[in-house]
Amino acid sequence: MPALHPSIRRNLLKWLIAPLLLINLVGGGITYWLAWLPAQHAFDQNLMDSTWGLYAQVRHRKEKTSAELTQQAEQILRSNHSDTTFFAVRNVKGEIILGDKGFPPLPDSDVFERPINFDAEMRGEPVRISALQVRVKNGVISVAVAETVRKRNRAHYTILLSFLVLDGVLTFISLATVLVAVRRGLEPLQALEGNLEQRGHGKLDAIDGAGAPVELLPLIGAMNQLMERISKGEQAQQNFLADVAHQLRTPLTGLKLQLELLHAKHSGEPDTARSLAMMNSSVERMIRQSRQLLALARSEHGQFEQRNLESLSLDKLVEESIQHFIEEADKKQIDLGFDLQPGRMRGDRFLLSDLIDNLIDNAVRYSPPHSSVTVRCHEQDGATLLTVEDSGPGIAPEHRELIFDRFYRANDKVAGSGLGLAIVREIARDHGAVITLNCGGARPGTVFTVRFPLAA
Repeated sequence: MPALHPSIRRNLLKWLIAPLLLINLVGGGITYWLAWLPAQHAFDQNLMDSTWGLYAQVRHRKEKTSAELTQQAEQILRSNHSDTTFFAVRNVKGEIILGDKGFPPLPDSDVFERPINFDAEMRGEPVRISALQVRVKNGVISVAVAETVRKRNRAHYTILLSFLVLDGVLTFISLATVLVAVRRGLEPLQALEGNLEQRGHGKLDAIDGAGAPVELLPLIGAMNQLMERISKGEQAQQNFLADVAHQLRTPLTGLKLQLELLHAKHSGEPDTARSLAMMNSSVERMIRQSRQLLALARSEHGQFEQRNLESLSLDKLVEESIQHFIEEADKKQIDLGFDLQPGRMRGDRFLLSDLIDNLIDNAVRYSPPHSSVTVRCHEQDGATLLTVEDSGPGIAPEHRELIFDRFYRANDKVAGSGLGLAIVREIARDHGAVITLNCGGARPGTVFTVRFPLAA
């Protein structure tokens, strides 16, 4: 099972979202308690005020404790729309002399002359009690007020629900903010990725670091240095290839001329003439291969320059190549025909000449004797088309995707280097053209069509 690649986005989200959720949870809990405690204190303070008010009605004279409440005062004390209020006044003997029977006992503690609050149960229902104990000469009297906790619970639930809603909304907003921030923060990386993806083959110019974040500048600088080294290596390789091809072509041409002169002088000697013919054929093959290597070096993407493009007529370029191939076709008695109509386009004259030469040479080379090759040029549907049709053996399906690879040859019986169609593909790609291959239909042979953008 392949190892998973680490993700900057995943790490950022992990280290931002997890602490953020923890902080929200802790902060929300603190906020909840900060909201609930003052509310509880307010309820307790109101209960303590009632206790002080009840204590004001207590009288202790001559070791006797008494307390009286008018009906109106008792109604005020018990008035509560949500909760039920209870109270009790106890004398020094602990007897309830005023209030509700069965009032819960006070906690065992020392005398407290300020009200204290505690929880208890009255008639089977939870209550909150505020109690006050005052020491007198012969003992301790107590005053207590209790109320049910319905209103407190409602306030409690309201605060809790508000906290949950608010914390949920804040958490959602925080997560959305983190996601947007991470996405926006990674946009420079995506922009750099898009810059590299849009580059065509062989485009090794430096990446523009203007406007890039400071954190990406070292990466951009390192990539520019790498591309500069690659570009220099490719340039050196192409220069070497071009120099070798150019240096070979001149002496080979001279050697071919000398062999032709020797062949003419010794034409009457069969063995010598046969050897000279074989040598001449080998030299011609070497000349052709050196010419193709030079064309391949020129057609590389790194060598192609848009500023070299000019307005051309494709039919005129084909006409310039006719004479050489007529002679080659005559040697095999091939009917080489041309149907040339005006074809406007923009391109590099020398590269396009190499493309035309390789397509026609390929057709003549692989066509059997006494066959035909037709070259057409015309404008159609907003494009300029170059078509080379031969009546050769065709190309098997398993070879059709491979014949444009360098040094690949579908037929080893025919002399060649396997570079011609690779050169055609490179030049076509440089000019934004599309190559299509048709064969295996009702008619034998192969049809290559190169579709160039039509120039205005």
